[in-house]
Amino acid sequence: MSSLLDINNLHVHYNTFEGTVKAVNGLSLNLDKKETLGLVGETGAGKTTTALAVMQLISQPPGKIEEGEINFRGKDIRKMNETEMKLIRGNEISMIFQDPMTSLNPVISVGLQIAEVIEAHEKVGRDEAMKKAAEMLEKVQIPGQRVHEYPHEFSGGMRQRVGIAMALACNPQMIIADEPTTALDVTIQAQVLELMNNLKDEYSTAMLMITHDLGVVGEVCDRVAVMYAGEIVEEGTLEQIFNKALHPYTQGLFKCIPDIEAKNTKVYPIKGLMPDPVNLPTGCYFSPRCDKVMDICRKKKPTVRRVDGQLVRCHLYDGEEGE
Repeated sequence: MSSLLDINNLHVHYNTFEGTVKAVNGLSLNLDKKETLGLVGETGAGKTTTALAVMQLISQPPGKIEEGEINFRGKDIRKMNETEMKLIRGNEISMIFQDPMTSLNPVISVGLQIAEVIEAHEKVGRDEAMKKAAEMLEKVQIPGQRVHEYPHEFSGGMRQRVGIAMALACNPQMIIADEPTTALDVTIQAQVLELMNNLKDEYSTAMLMITHDLGVVGEVCDRVAVMYAGEIVEEGTLEQIFNKALHPYTQGLFKCIPDIEAKNTKVYPIKGLMPDPVNLPTGCYFSPRCDKVMDICRKKKPTVRRVDGQLVRCHLYDGEEGE
């Protein structure tokens, strides 16, 4: 069975005064129907750029998709024109953005913003669209009578719920959630994640969850892809990644999490910083920060290997089956 989303060898660059920013470097991943895939990594890893590439929202210039395929339901999105993409955005693929305040128009009521999405993709009038907008607000636990209120009249958590309602308004097959809980406090985060989980199941929607928070991944994801410097360094099921992380970078991410059940627990941050995307290191991009680095790591770029069902890009596993 073919995947709902299939990305192959994606490269996205930005041309700047400092040089060419290599934001995404040969990324490949797939997402099946009704599945939730967590795309995890530090700030600057290229997660949001990947999402924008799928939505064909890379600003050109300065950005450009240099090569690669982005197949959605078997069709290459890169070959579609803007008219075709407008029929897909919000209808078949929707996006929930990181900051609910800046992603909503402050001078248009929340109901009208949801209604505009519905009108754009369904053959309904304004009254019918507003009625459905009120129903969608009820779905995300906001009273439908608040349909005529404006974004500033809602709390941060409620604004994010409006964003979820907007994303689900046309029952898309896939949702891209870009750090949807980052701007929210911990209690509201838990409520929003539970809501997203329930609605995803109700609407049978696939989800690409972009986050740097492994706690969020553990709550909502079926599979996990770990991203570093624009490429996937490890991929596996939630259980595989959480119980037996293979790549030193993934292992480092887990060492950064304190164990709340242990006394005098220590965290071990990953040394150094993400490499400059204008001047990426030779060989393995993680080699300057890796505590298991070998000579070959600084000279030769590792290939993807399959180890016990997981995919990993690391010279430690060079004897394993290649991908």
